[in-house]
Formats: sequence, structure tokens, C-alpha cells
Amino acid sequence: MEALLCRKLGDPTVSLEDNDDSPIVLSKNHPIPQLDSPTAVRVRIKATSLNFANYLQILGKYQEKPSLPFIPGSDFSGFVDAVGSKVSKFRVGDAVCSFAGLGSFAQFIVVDESQLFQVPQGCDLVAAGALAVASGTSHVALVHRAQLSSGQVLLVLGAAGGVGLAAVQIGKACGAIVIAVARGAEKVQLLKSLGVDHVVDLGNENVTQSIKQFLQARKLKGIDVLYDPVGGKLTKESLWLLKWGAHILIIGFASGEIPLIPANIALVKNWTVHGLYWGSYKIHRPGVLEDSLKELLSWLARGLISIHISHSYPLSEANLAFSAIKDRKVIGKVMIVFDEKPTRSKL
Repeated sequence: MEALLCRKLGDPTVSLEDNDDSPIVLSKNHPIPQLDSPTAVRVRIKATSLNFANYLQILGKYQEKPSLPFIPGSDFSGFVDAVGSKVSKFRVGDAVCSFAGLGSFAQFIVVDESQLFQVPQGCDLVAAGALAVASGTSHVALVHRAQLSSGQVLLVLGAAGGVGLAAVQIGKACGAIVIAVARGAEKVQLLKSLGVDHVVDLGNENVTQSIKQFLQARKLKGIDVLYDPVGGKLTKESLWLLKWGAHILIIGFASGEIPLIPANIALVKNWTVHGLYWGSYKIHRPGVLEDSLKELLSWLARGLISIHISHSYPLSEANLAFSAIKDRKVIGKVMIVFDEKPTRSKL
């Protein structure tokens, strides 16, 4: 089978044809994984999503550092190819999706049946392959941790990225008033088309001034929930917009700068600061992840949320997929898709 191997740490945007410098290599004759238990299921992968975490992992800058060599990749979708003798939930040919710590940048993957989710009829299978990590992160953060409710004000930073777009849509599904921050006319237009109540274009607007004007016009006291995958200066500016009792969701630091949240102000204003490392729920609260993904698949099938895919590539062009993430060209998700023509964003 074809599989993408990370053989050393480094920049995955380097051309795969540059065998000396590229940390990743396309193996065309990698062994197909065998069923390793009676409840194991082998999936022929249709689509797998690239997340910022995958990029950081190959760079060696992610909190989890697997032993070399390894096959990167996390969330995926596809069809059941083979089942163990005690598998009861799935049959060969079923459409499924899931996520793994490693291994989805390949044509086949083996997981336990307890880790798989049936893709409902009516769901786009490629979209389902982008659901778990980005939408799962946002759903657990907003619904489980911040307990976002109807009428509350949600501020989403980095709103045109994978987790940001998911947060925006989940916020609307929860009945929140959603404010989104992004950069560029195309991203702003997409966010408005999703029904976002107010969009701030970082390229030509002052964030705090624009949001304050919106809040005043709507007679709102401030932000109830801050969803922050960006960090840096933008976080510091956003803190001044939070109301008493607000929730701060720390998702990541795409800006490269880890902000400091003043504990004295958090004390006076009764803020709750949530660190959200979605992957650790698989170990500590697997039931939360299972319930979360089932609800997300239901929402996807009913059209309450959608997955915006701006780029898709074959496995042989994985370096271009990583480049799209590195160069911030992605609006929503970038995918590796098997047996399908690639698509490119207008950006």
C-alpha cells in the first residue's frame, strides 16, 4: 500500500522528490496492516485530514513525539475492508470514520471497533474524514467545557481555520451570538455566509474597536466565551472585551506566541480559564469524545454544520498540503484524498 513515512524531523513542505532534505517519504510498497485482535477492523481510507498538530509533529514541535519512523495522520474516513472474528458493530463495506494517534496518511489503517463511528446516510464521506479533530475540539471546548448556551456571546479568533470554522458553526447551532475574527475578504465573506453575527477583518479593522461598536449597538455587556486557537497579541486585546464570569478556551498558539493571562484580573472578574488538549480525552474521558462525535455526525447529516474543504491533494503531494497550512492559505480544512482528483483554493 501507499503510506507517508516521517523518517526524520524537519520541514514537511520540502518536495518529496528531494530525498536528502525532505523529512517525509512516499512508500509505495508499505506492508498492509493486519488485524491484530478479534475486535480489530481494517479500514480502506478514503480521506484523511491535515491538522496543524500534524505539521508540528513532523517538525518535532508537538507535545507528543513518536519514535521514528512513523506514519503521521489522525482523523480519517473510509470503508471497512476486513473485520476480526468478534466484531459485531461493523461489516465489510460500511462507511466509517474515526481518529488515531498516528497512521492515517496511508491507504489502510487498523483500529479497534470501539474506536470507529458509522457515517450516517447523507453524510459526505470526505467531509466525515475532516470531522473528528477540528470539530471535535470545538465541540468539546464549547459544549462540554464552556457549556455555551443560547443568547451568550461567543468570540472566535482565527475563525477561518479548521477549528475556528467549526467553532463558529457549533456556536450558531447552540444559539449563541457569534463574533468572528479573520483576515482577508474571502474569509470574511465565507464567515458571513455561515450566519456569523459580526465579522472583523484583521487586515483593515481594529479588533477591539469594531467589537465594542457591535456590542454597544446590540446592547450587549461583553463576551461570554473566548475561543482562542491563536494566542499572542490578539489574545491580550480580546481580554478587555470579556465580561464578568467569562470563559476563556485555550485551544492553541497559531501565532507562535504564548500569551500571559493576568491572574489578578481573572480573580476580580471571576473568569474561568480552560486548557483544552482534545487528544487527552481519549485517555481520560473517552465517553465524552464518543458522545461528542456522535452528536457532530448527527448535526452533519442534518445540515446543522458543514465542513469547508479548501484544498485536497493525493498522498504524493503531501508536501503541498503542508505548505498550504504553513502559508496560511487554508480556509477550513486541507485533505489528503485517495482515488480522487485534487482541488485547489482560489487563494
